[in-house]
Amino acid sequence: MSARTKARKRALDLLYSADMRQVPVEQLLVVEAERAAGEPERQTSWLYAREIVDGVVDHREEIDELITTHSRGWTLERMPAVDRALLRIGAWEILYNDQVPDPVAISEAVEAATVLSTDDSAGFVNGLLAAISHSKA
Repeated sequence: MSARTKARKRALDLLYSADMRQVPVEQLLVVEAERAAGEPERQTSWLYAREIVDGVVDHREEIDELITTHSRGWTLERMPAVDRALLRIGAWEILYNDQVPDPVAISEAVEAATVLSTDDSAGFVNGLLAAISHSKA
């Protein structure tokens, strides 16, 4: 597993945990930063995970608006929490990280949805992130 894939998984864990526990993600970032500082092998993936989470937090309103616009009848609240977090991560990479090609961001989110979410989630995540990617052009 690549360092970026690990970082996406860590970002997913943080965003999902904050959502489910209904706590500010910044609170969880403090704990995770301390943990990463004590485990040097985690630092490579931690830096990108932190960049993702900070980016999602900084651009959450725009990201959520785009997800809602392209979700065709699904509200954010109705989506599984894992899908919400994956969509936010994928949308952030598509919109704000020029170092990650859109197809890679989409593929990574779809793969995670296949493993971690419902049977229908991979197709939903793929279609929604593809629509966001096309809308930015």
